[in-house]
Amino acid sequence: MANKKVMMVALVVMLLVPFASAQKEGIGLYILNLGKFDVATGAFTADFYLSVKCLSECTTDFEFMNGRAASIEKIIDEPNEKFYRIQANLNSPVDLRRFPFDSQQMHIILEDKKLTTENLVYVPIMGESGMDESISFTGWNIDGWDADVKEHRYDIYDETYSQYIFTVNISRIFINSFFKTFMPVLFIVLILLFSFIMDPDKITTRLAVSTSSLIASVMFHISISNQIPPVGYLTIADKFMILTYFVILASVILNVIILELSERKNQKLVDKVHRATEYSTLAVVPILYLIFFLVFV
Repeated sequence: MANKKVMMVALVVMLLVPFASAQKEGIGLYILNLGKFDVATGAFTADFYLSVKCLSECTTDFEFMNGRAASIEKIIDEPNEKFYRIQANLNSPVDLRRFPFDSQQMHIILEDKKLTTENLVYVPIMGESGMDESISFTGWNIDGWDADVKEHRYDIYDETYSQYIFTVNISRIFINSFFKTFMPVLFIVLILLFSFIMDPDKITTRLAVSTSSLIASVMFHISISNQIPPVGYLTIADKFMILTYFVILASVILNVIILELSERKNQKLVDKVHRATEYSTLAVVPILYLIFFLVFV
């Protein structure tokens, strides 16, 4: 009983905010289940309880600004309290600049169909908001949630509406992303580096390893790119592959130089180049990748 009184007092305090002439409606949202998040479109499904509480009679007639409700079941229908169970098909903007270590936000955005901020202002009820502990996303971490209210202005209509935004923060599992995206390429580069230990008389074999590494890297890059939609910017994975192309290109150029020197019978210079690069590449290239991960990851 005491907890209920405290909650009611808190609700009254939250509703006593600016816009004194506008109706105040407290919004609480509790998520029961979330469907698969589609990285290509930002689409997902949500199953949740929505509670609306008012100091006087509730006048809300909400709609979803980033999707549509598949079903709305009204459980409580009192003058100053409404309670719904809703299943909705929604979508949120996707930012893939940090792919495959990206974090995304799944939004549930409510706005009244007719009433502007002069008549209605939403207020989040944090004590009646949250997520069920059983919710899990395969391949993603759920990093928490937040509820907020902002004003959404339509300049073309010269109107401003109160907008309730419930946000679920998710991020990719780091270990999975690293092993699936970077580990295969790192092994390709490692094999390429060990080819430098071969004697110069095996230069054709070394060139074959370099060109094979290039082909394998290109094919793997295409495979990575197919996991996400076409975007107008470079992701971390793209930058990683550009560095890999640079390493392989340097290897090809170096091997071609050795081959050309061998054909000119300049064995002394061939041995000098080979000694300079035989083991130094095993140190320089890993340092390049280490700097990359420190800067971009």
